[in-house]
This record gives sequence, C-alpha cells and structure tokens, in this order.
Amino acid sequence: MRDRDASAIADLASFQEERARMLLDHIEDYALFMLDPSGCVKTWNRGAERLNGYTPGEIIGRHFSLFYPPADIVAGKCERELRCAVTEGRFEEEGWRINKNGEPYWASVMLTPIRDATGTLVGFAKLTRDLTARRKAEDQLRQSEERFRLLVSSIRDYAVFMLEPDGRVSSWNAGAQQLKGYQAQEIIGHPLSRFYLEEDVARGKPWDLLREATAHGRVEDEGWRVRKDGSRFWANVTITAVRDEQGTLRGFAKVTRDLTERRKNEEMLQRSEERFRLLVSSVKDYAIFMLDPSGHVMTWNQGAAHLKGYTAREIVGEHFSRFYPPEDLAKNKPALELETAQQEGRVEDEGWRVRKDGTSFWANVIITAMRDESGKLLGFSKVTRDLTTHKRVEQERLQRAQSEEAVRLRDEFLSIAAHELKTPLTALQLQLQGLRKQVEAVDQKIALKLGHALRSTGRLSSLVETLLDVSRISTGRLTLHPERFELAAAVKELAERLREAAASAQCQILIQEEEPIEGTWDRLRIEQVVTNLLSNSFKYAADCKVEISMTREGTEAVLIITDTGPGLPEKDIPRLFNRFERAVPMSHYGGLGLGLYVCRQIVTAHGGTISAGNAPKGGARFIIRLPMEALASR
Repeated sequence: MRDRDASAIADLASFQEERARMLLDHIEDYALFMLDPSGCVKTWNRGAERLNGYTPGEIIGRHFSLFYPPADIVAGKCERELRCAVTEGRFEEEGWRINKNGEPYWASVMLTPIRDATGTLVGFAKLTRDLTARRKAEDQLRQSEERFRLLVSSIRDYAVFMLEPDGRVSSWNAGAQQLKGYQAQEIIGHPLSRFYLEEDVARGKPWDLLREATAHGRVEDEGWRVRKDGSRFWANVTITAVRDEQGTLRGFAKVTRDLTERRKNEEMLQRSEERFRLLVSSVKDYAIFMLDPSGHVMTWNQGAAHLKGYTAREIVGEHFSRFYPPEDLAKNKPALELETAQQEGRVEDEGWRVRKDGTSFWANVIITAMRDESGKLLGFSKVTRDLTTHKRVEQERLQRAQSEEAVRLRDEFLSIAAHELKTPLTALQLQLQGLRKQVEAVDQKIALKLGHALRSTGRLSSLVETLLDVSRISTGRLTLHPERFELAAAVKELAERLREAAASAQCQILIQEEEPIEGTWDRLRIEQVVTNLLSNSFKYAADCKVEISMTREGTEAVLIITDTGPGLPEKDIPRLFNRFERAVPMSHYGGLGLGLYVCRQIVTAHGGTISAGNAPKGGARFIIRLPMEALASR
C-alpha cells in the first residue's frame, strides 16, 4: 500500500513537472530560462530560441553575457544584474541585448533569484521580452546615457555564502574561495570576524552588522576586508536575514562584492524538473499559467495570484473567461482568442481584465497553443502583464496634447482675426474722422452721430490691439522698447489725456506723488497698463473717485490705483489676471476679459508684479511694482 501511495505521489509530481515544462516550452513571445548562480544557462524554451536565435544545444552551459553588447560586458553589467537580483529579491530593466546573429534588440528583462528550501541561492529565473518596436522611437537619448553610465561603472565580483545565527560560516561558494582565499574545510564553522580588520573586530563591527540585519532584514556596508594571506580588499557587503515560514531566524545570507577581481558562483542544480518548477513559481510580475484545450485553468503561479487575486485553490479548474469584463463576454471574446491561438499558434491582445475583487486593470495578454510532438493540442500557455500605469500615462499624454493643440488653434485664430480686422478698421476710422470734419460746420446732428461712431471704432480698435497683444504674448513675440523717463510725469500726462473719458463716467481722478520717480521702462507699454486699469475703474466704478499714488520703495517704483466703487468679489480675485476671466458678467459691461491678462504680462516682462485686491474702506485696488533699472541691465 505504501509503495502504491509513493508511486502515485511520484506520478503526480512528474505530471506537474511535465506540465510546467510544456508551459514554458510553448511560450514563444517570452524568453523564459534558468541560469545557475554563476550566470550559465541551464534551461531554454522556444521563446528564448525564437528571441535569441540559439538552439538549446548551442546555449545550455554557456554564460548569459552572450546576450549583452560588448560595452555592457566590459562594464560588468551582467554581474550587477545578478547581484541586484540577489540583494533586492529581483532585478528588472529595459536595455539592449544581442541575438545570435549579432543584431541588437531592446529587451524587457526580469531576473528573479531562486532559492532552495534552506534559502540557498540555486540560480536565477530570467524572463525576457523583445520591445524593440516600442523602444526605437525613444531610444537614442536613453542609449547614450546608459552607455555613459556603463562606461564609468566599476567591475565587481561577489562571494555568496551562509552564516549560522551566531555568525559562524555554514556554506562556502567558489566566489568566496577565490575572493578570500579560504578552502571550504578551512572556514566552515569559523566566525565571520576573520574577514574584518582588527580595529573593526575590536569595535564589534561584525556583530553590529548581524544585529542590524536581524532587526531590519538586511544591512549594506562598504569597507576594508581581509583575505587569508592578510592582504586587504575593498568590499561592498550585503547581509540578509534568512527566516523560515514561522519567522524563526535560520541564519544569514552574505554577499560580498570585490572592486578588483570578480568571480561568480559555479554551483549547479541537480534536478532539471525542480528548475522548471522554481522558474515558473518565482516569476511574480507576470501571470503565467496553463489552460486546458477548453480554456480551464490548469496551473497558477505567484504572479497570477498577485495580479488577479485568486489563490491556486480558488481558480484551478475554473474557466479563464472569468477574467474578462461583461462586454467582452457578450462578444464571446475568450472563445475567439482560443480559436485564433489554435489556428495561428498564438494571439496577443491588450484590453481590460477583471480581478477577483471586481477591479479592472489594463493587461497585455499572450495566449500560445501548446502541442505535443504529434501536433495534438494539449492546451494553452497564457502570459498576462499589468500595463494599467502605462495606459493611464498614455491617456494623460494624449489629453494634454489635445488641450495644448486646442489652445494653439485658438491663439492662432485670434492672431489672424486681429490682423485681418486692424487694416479695414484703421481705414474706417480715418474715413469717419474726415466725414466729421466735413459736416461739423454743416450739420451738428450728423457730426454728433459720427462722433459716436468714432468712439465705437476706437473701442473696437482697442479690442483688436488687445487681441494682437495676446497673440504676441502667446507666441513669445511681445517685445519691449526701454527708455529712461520720469514715471510720475508720464502718469499725470496720461491722466490728463483721459480726463474726457473720466468725465463721461463722472469719475474724478486724484493723483498723489511723493517725489519724481525716474527709471528705465517701455513707456508705451506702461501707459497701456495704466490706461487699462483706469478704463476698468471708469467702467466698473462710475460716479466714483479714482486715486493714483506713486512712491519709490528701495529699488522699486510702486504705482497704486484705487477706486471707491463696489470692489472686487473675493472669490474672483485669484483668477482676474487669467485670459478671458472677468469678475462681472459680460452682458453687463462687455469686453473679453483680456485687459488684465495683458497688464500682467507687460508688468512681468519688466520684471515686476501686479496684484489686485480691495481697499480697507471699499473699492478695488491694483498695485504695480516695477524694478527701477530692470530693463537697463538686460
């Protein structure tokens, strides 16, 4: 009876291992293979052969550096990837690789360390996918930076060995032997303090590092270490606490990297069946599983459990259609994908998939038909990766580009419209002025009407000029023509020219000045700012007083315009200086909401600031600060 039970267990294990082997062998779009701890290839699937061009007989036993450009090999990139995988739990990157024909391709690579039941490193699972087509458009800059980084990087070897909880050496690899000079029988059972300088041992440094690794899970250190012959070498050391399922400390994994000579562990795995099982189960960032010919889940790896939320017990035996949203089920998409994979060998798709908890994620999915040597369909391998972040970034980029294009088209339209309006409008103003002069002495009523028409065309001309200013600002063509002048005199002269407009609005202009303020600015543009602000006061604060004060504070001229009108709504103040923003409805006062925007751009171009608010006793207040010599120093 025991023999039969043992036989049944052996048959089941063999069956599961065969499934894993078949699953890997039929995946053609991913290179899935295993490295021993030294980086030599131990297994090879169809995807690896398709991607890299080597047959199993050509590549098994050879170092995986064959896939790397010469510059990467010289820079020690292969060793760094293995070290990173060991110290960080996995290594993932995108970079250039070389196939058998010497042709480069851009690859997405993930290395995952594989450990046996004792926590000893027994090799690496390596997953590679060709992303050349996606990468070519954006590759040049990254490639240049990566080459420079690899060029200046130093080469590091590493030693990997185990320590007992008390710090005694319990295992020893070839890299450790080469780096430190001890044979295994010479060092196993001895404390790790043998590798440290006497002063470090006196300070208790080895034991401090073990305590820190115990408390935090790992510790990294760089410093001088000592070989058997007493010579020193500079080492980068990582010590990782190794715990069992109950969390009991079983010892430490110690990785030592040399800055001068590098050696790698050449330990070999003995059981190929275990290598396949560990390879599939160690991949955590891809859902890799097998379907039977009808689409029911047969195997389930950690990556699938992490991505989709189901445990193996919950999902094995269930139909894979439960990963699809209702709209895809209505179109019979799962069955159609299996049919395509069966007919064409594989099918690739990107779309929404559903997790156990009902949440959706954007997935890249590849389904590959698996057949035996006679061509009989055995099932399907399915590789799924979560691309939700990539999808969201692409959507945001597209929306941003569309928004920017809409703004560009709007600004272009405003520029063209303003230019087209300016010439006939100028001609119309000249004609109206001429007509008014001719009829003033003949018919006062007609002359009055022509005066109203001239004022209307004047407002229209001002609007067109504002649109042109907005166009210049948007395209970076707003230019300043600085000259030295006295600000207070210029503002008083401008106020005098606006007396008639103020009188029409029944506004009284009051000017306060302390002393002459002389500086270098674009006079016409400064007058344009003051005119816009005064015109706003005449419009929104009719029948009120408008006060202009000018002072000098240090190296700045300060110009304040205050009216006694209704003031500004507090909620609208933060957006007043934006394009097409207004504090009152357009139907009440007219205008496009561009005047204050132009004012801010002009003041900013002078290196100054403009702000809006309400005076303590009510009414709107605008404060302009201008550097006295900002333009002169440019």
